Amino acid sequence: MIAHFASKQEASQYLQLSGTTLKRYRLQGLLIEGIHWVRINSRCIRYNLDLIQDWLHNRHDPIAHQRAIEVYQANLLSNQKKTTRRSAKSQN
Repeated sequence: MIAHFASKQEASQYLQLSGTTLKRYRLQGLLIEGIHWVRINSRCIRYNLDLIQDWLHNRHDPIAHQRAIEVYQANLLSNQKKTTRRSAKSQN
């Protein structure tokens, strides 16, 4: 899963939700910072379209949505195993 982060306008259009609804979901804690959305600076927020769409489909099945979150987190570069020179040489 490659995350696609989008502006409020792009997210509103793609998800067919108003910007006000997205903000309300954020403020109510329904959308999790660092998972469903990120704050770039004090005036710029980006939304993870894939995870929000999954959340919308699995709102009443939090276990299913948690699996999507785990897949997203596992695919982050920061969670990838480091290859060592030794293992890289042994593959050749």
